[in-house]
Amino acid sequence: MLARTERPSHGPFARAFDRFRLNGAALFGVCIAVPLLVLIATYPLWWRFQPNDIDLLAMNAPPNATHWFGTDGVGRDVFARVLEGGRISLMVAAGSTVISAIIGFLFGFVSAFAGRWADALSMRFVDLVMTLPPVIFLLVLASITGTGILPTIAVISLLSWPLLARMVRSRLLELRERDFVTAARGMGAGLPHLLLRHGMPNCIDILVVYATTQVANAILLEAGLSFLGLGIAPPAASWGNMLNAARSTAVLEQYPWQWLFPGAALVLAVLAINFIGDGLRDAFDPRAELR
Repeated sequence: MLARTERPSHGPFARAFDRFRLNGAALFGVCIAVPLLVLIATYPLWWRFQPNDIDLLAMNAPPNATHWFGTDGVGRDVFARVLEGGRISLMVAAGSTVISAIIGFLFGFVSAFAGRWADALSMRFVDLVMTLPPVIFLLVLASITGTGILPTIAVISLLSWPLLARMVRSRLLELRERDFVTAARGMGAGLPHLLLRHGMPNCIDILVVYATTQVANAILLEAGLSFLGLGIAPPAASWGNMLNAARSTAVLEQYPWQWLFPGAALVLAVLAINFIGDGLRDAFDPRAELR
C-alpha cells in the first residue's frame, strides 16, 4: 500500500503573492512602475542630453526627433529633466519613507512593550503631532529647514510617521498577550530581543504596505513643496519645480509640453504606486482567505 503524500501548504507570503498576482489593478501598476524605474535609472547611459545642458538654438522648441519632449525657456531638454526629476523625487520618497518607517515602528513598539507610562507618553506625543494642521506644519518645517534634498527628506519624514506608530502599536498590543511572547518576557528577554525576534517579523505586512503607500504620498508632498519653492530648488530638476517654472499663462498656452510631460509623469508614478499599494494591502489582508 502506497503512502499518501500530502501537498505542502503555502506559507503566508506565498499566499499573499498569489493574491497579488491575481489583482489586475496591481499588475497594471507594476507594468507602469517598472518601465518608468528603468528609464529613470538608465537614461544617463543612452540619452545624449543632461538635465542642465543648454541648447541656445532650441529654446522653447516643441517635441521633435532631437528633443523628444521639447525644451524649456533656456533650452534645456525636457525629457532629461523629467527623468532626472523622477530620480530626485524617488530618492526623496525612498529616504523619507525609510526614516518615517523607522520612527513610526520604534514609537509603536515602545508604546506596546515598554510599559504603561511609556505607552501613555508616546501616544500623547503621537496625538499631538497628528492634531497639528498638516499643511501649516509642513510649510513651517520647510521654511525652517530650507531647500534641498536632505531638508525635504527630513520635513516629509517628520510629518509621516504617526499613523504607522498607531498601526504598529495596535498589532503589538495583541501580540504581547500571546503565550510565546509572555514566555520570552518571563525568561528575561529584553526590548531589543523582543523587537528583533517578535516585533519586526510580525509587522512585516504593515511595514510593506505602509512603505508602498508612503512613497506615493512622499512624491506628492515633494512635488507640492517644490512647486511652492520650499522643496528642491532650481537648477536641480524635480517634477514640482518644473511645474512651478511652467505656471505662467504664456507657458501654459504656448508651450504646453513644458508642464504636460512632468505633470503626466507625476500622475502616472503616483497612480502606479497607489495601485501596487492597494494590491499589497489586499494581498496581506488575512480576511482575504475567507473571500
